[in-house]
Amino acid sequence: MAISGWFVVLVAVGIVPVVVFDSAAAMIAWLAFAIALAAVDLVLAGSPRAVTLAREVPQSMRLGESVRSTLIVTNTGRRGIRGIVRDAWQPSAGAAPTRARVSIPAGERRNVLTTLTPFRRGERRAAHVTIRSFGPLWLVARQATIAEEGVVRVLPPFASRKHLPSRLARLRELDGATSVQVRGQGTEFDSLREYVRGDDVRSIDWRATARRGAQVASASASASAGLVVRTWRPERDRRVVIVIDSGRTSAARIANEPRIDTAFESSLLLAALASRAGDRVDTVIYDRRIRGRIQGAVGAELLNRMVTTMAPIQPELIEMDWAAVPGLVRSVTTTRSLVVLMTSVDAPGASRGLLSVMPQLTKKHLVLVASVTDPDVLEAVTSRGDRTEVYRAAAAERAALDTARVSAALRQLGADVVTGSPEDLPPAVADRYIALKRAGRL
Repeated sequence: MAISGWFVVLVAVGIVPVVVFDSAAAMIAWLAFAIALAAVDLVLAGSPRAVTLAREVPQSMRLGESVRSTLIVTNTGRRGIRGIVRDAWQPSAGAAPTRARVSIPAGERRNVLTTLTPFRRGERRAAHVTIRSFGPLWLVARQATIAEEGVVRVLPPFASRKHLPSRLARLRELDGATSVQVRGQGTEFDSLREYVRGDDVRSIDWRATARRGAQVASASASASAGLVVRTWRPERDRRVVIVIDSGRTSAARIANEPRIDTAFESSLLLAALASRAGDRVDTVIYDRRIRGRIQGAVGAELLNRMVTTMAPIQPELIEMDWAAVPGLVRSVTTTRSLVVLMTSVDAPGASRGLLSVMPQLTKKHLVLVASVTDPDVLEAVTSRGDRTEVYRAAAAERAALDTARVSAALRQLGADVVTGSPEDLPPAVADRYIALKRAGRL
C-alpha cells in the first residue's frame, strides 16, 4: 500500500477542528474519519496484480541512437486501474519518462511508451514493472512489482564510418579504378593501356608496344601514340589479424569513452576498408582468455558479426597475457599477415610484456601497434599559468616521453606504431593500412 499527497492534505485539514474545539477527541475523530476514507478508497482500488504484461523492444540498436520500448498492460481484473506505471530500466539505458499515468478500464489494455537513449554500450536491461493503483478518491493505492524482463543490445556506434568513403576512394586509385595507376614492389599486374602524359616511363611494356608495331626511338620520345604501359593493383587476398587488448589498460576512460571503445571503432573502420580491398580480416578480443572471435566472415556479414560480438564485452581488470599472443595469431593464420595490436603504449612497465613478444611477431608478420592518446595530456603540456599547471605540465611531459620511448622501442623491434586521440586514431589506422598497400608491403 502507498499513500498519496491527498491523504496527507486530508490529515492536515484536521488541524482546523482541533483548533476550533480544542479537544483531543476531535483530533481522534478526524483521524478515524481519514483512515476510514482511506480504507474505503483502498478497497475500491483495482488490483495491480490482476494485469498481464507484454513488452515490445528492438533487439539491438547503436550507441547514440534512440529507440522506443512499448509496455503493453492488460487489465484482467473486475475493476479499473487508475494510477502510475514505472518501467524499471537500468539507469544507463537512458529511459524517459520513467513513470507514466494510466487509466485502464476492466478488460482493456494500454500501451506505456518509453524512449531509450543509452549512454553505454552492452546489454541494457529492465528487470520488473511496478504498478501503483489508486482508489477513486486518490488517497491510497495498491502497489505491486511484477517481473517482466526486457533487454536491448547496444552496439558500438561505428562513428568512424564517416571516414570510409574518402579511404575507399583512395583504395580505388590504388586499385586502378580511376585514371591514377600505381606501380610498386609486391603489387599485382592488372592490365595494359595506352600511355598518357604523366605516366612513369618505367611502366612502359616494350614488348606489348612492339607487338602493336610502334616505332619509338627512346623512352623520352615525344610521339607516344603507340606506347603501352602496365597498370598495377595492390595484392589481394592478404590476411589482416586484429588483436584487441581487453585487459585493465583498456578500461581507462579517455575523452569520456573507454579505450576499448576506441579500439572497436578503429577495428571496424579497418575491417570495412580491408574487406573492400579484397583482404581477409580476422578479429580476436583477448586478455587472458578469448572474449570474442570473428573468423571467416566477409563483407556486410563481417561488420555485423563484429559489432554483435563487441557489444557485450567490457574490459577485465587484469593484466594482458602477451605471452599467449604469438600462439593466438598462429591459431588464426600461418601465412605472413598484417597483425594489428589494439593496445596502449603509455608506460614502459605496462608495455614490458608487449615488447617481449614483439620479435616473435615481427619475425614472420608485419605488425602495427595502435594506441589511443589522451588529448587532455597533450593540452596540459602547454598550460603553465600557475604552479598547479606547471606540475601538471611536468607530469604530462613525462607521460609523453614514456609513450615516445615505448614507441621507439617497438619500431626498433620491427613494428609500426600509430597513436592518436579517440577521434583521430581510427582514420590514422586506416591511412597506415593504405600506405602499406601503396608501398607494396601488404
